[in-house]
Amino acid sequence: MRPFDPRLLRRVPATRRHLALLGIFGVAAGVLIISQATALAAALTAAWQGRLDTTALAAFVVTVVLRSALTWAQGVVAARSAATVKAALRAELLGAVGARGPGWLGGQKAGEIATLAGRGLDALDNYFTGYLPQLIMGVTVPIAVLSRLVLTDLISAITIAATLPLIPVFGALLGWQAQAATERQWRRLSMLGGHFLDMVAGLPTLRVFGRARAQVEVVRRMADGHRAATMKTLRIAFLSALALELVSTLSVALVAVPVGLRVLDGALTLHVALLLLLLAPEAYLPLRAAGARFHASMEGLTALDAAFTLSGPPASAAIGTVPAPAAFTEIRFENVTVEYDRVVALRNVSLTVTAGDRIAIVGPSGAGKSTLLGLLLGFVTPASGRILVDGTDLATLDPEQWRRRLAWVPQQAHLFAATMADNIRLGASAASDADVTAAARAALLDDVVAGLPEGLRTRLGERGHGLSSGQRQRVALARAFLRADAPLLLLDEPTARLDGASEAAVLDASRRLVVGRTALLVAHRPALLGEAGRIIRIEDGHLTELPALVTT
Repeated sequence: MRPFDPRLLRRVPATRRHLALLGIFGVAAGVLIISQATALAAALTAAWQGRLDTTALAAFVVTVVLRSALTWAQGVVAARSAATVKAALRAELLGAVGARGPGWLGGQKAGEIATLAGRGLDALDNYFTGYLPQLIMGVTVPIAVLSRLVLTDLISAITIAATLPLIPVFGALLGWQAQAATERQWRRLSMLGGHFLDMVAGLPTLRVFGRARAQVEVVRRMADGHRAATMKTLRIAFLSALALELVSTLSVALVAVPVGLRVLDGALTLHVALLLLLLAPEAYLPLRAAGARFHASMEGLTALDAAFTLSGPPASAAIGTVPAPAAFTEIRFENVTVEYDRVVALRNVSLTVTAGDRIAIVGPSGAGKSTLLGLLLGFVTPASGRILVDGTDLATLDPEQWRRRLAWVPQQAHLFAATMADNIRLGASAASDADVTAAARAALLDDVVAGLPEGLRTRLGERGHGLSSGQRQRVALARAFLRADAPLLLLDEPTARLDGASEAAVLDASRRLVVGRTALLVAHRPALLGEAGRIIRIEDGHLTELPALVTT
């Protein structure tokens, strides 16, 4: 593991300015250390001779104050750098999730990203505020001290120059051991976070089937595994700190003992000896501190590498940057194949959708109907083939701009812990209250809003807690009504898992929603087929067009 990741400079440009400031502070620290040692040596020499050197004492006090101010400034810059990097990486992680879609969050990845965006990136504080400033001073201060000692006593300068490399060498040897332990610790923490997130999301189901206590035991075992990995990492850190302290103490002794003997022999003056004894520990101190704080920052470095890996561009293709058209006349699928973990969902699918088409997509569960919509949403990437929008490859279009051209009603709409109005205007944040009210009325939410304590200003629970499935689905329809400027409408089984009354309300709203738009409607039930001009059947990954108004 590298002590500094150069990707920081590319991904978070503001880090360059912060590092430059820390470098300037490091040089200033070297100058102040030499000035402080020189002033203190002069004051002690004068005191030994029975006189008071007020100039040296004043200089010593001034340097102490300046070093304190410099330490405070280093802390401010380092903390600001940490906050900047964490904010940038969290934005990149969220951007990667938005660009790659929900299909990318399979398995434990959702829990890993949740853990990384929270606890993982917070561990960078130790790296930026503790390790990185000491690492910079570990370069500037020894150089400054050696430069001064070369002019004062060449023998002591050679001794320090010969022993200084021992600290980073021992630190690197111990760091390799700590790296493996820290990576194991981070993997266990990510697994724990992913499993816990999954368990909380499915807690009602676990309780119904009497499996909640069993999952509590699983979480306890995973937490014990993380605790054991953490303790192993801490043992290595404590042992490395002991080793570095021992090496630096012996190195200082190699300077101090000869200096004392030479003072007794009269080869060195008291002033020079005091200066050597004051400067020698300062040469080793930044490296000792950097080595000790490196272990505390290793979790942050591991999280940093994971964040760069996860938030990087997809390996299969770069994210498009071509401006998306405001409208389109044709969308064409050309021999599109989609694979999931060696399972082919769609195979060599070709389909042309012209503006104004209303296409119903039917077929058995798992046939690939939602996958077809996922391709248009940019949530799914074809293994082969391409999708053209008026001749332009969809993969090259800016995904944010393209999704503004879509209105999407999923099978299960996700509602957030926000007001009813904010949930409706999710895709149109600039919509006025009047527009939100009109969208709610069009989606037949009038009775629902009227029954809420504060109407549209009522705050809903997470996932729309307090609303029925049909009511949540009508909120999703209201979102689509609010996107009146979106030329393409995607409805993914909007009546799935609804009772008769809710289904009738959703169907009524859906019929009015598709008017005047290009629409793709995934339907299991025949009620939506009457709104379609074309019917497409998908089965075993293959696409077949059926005569209009044929039900399955």
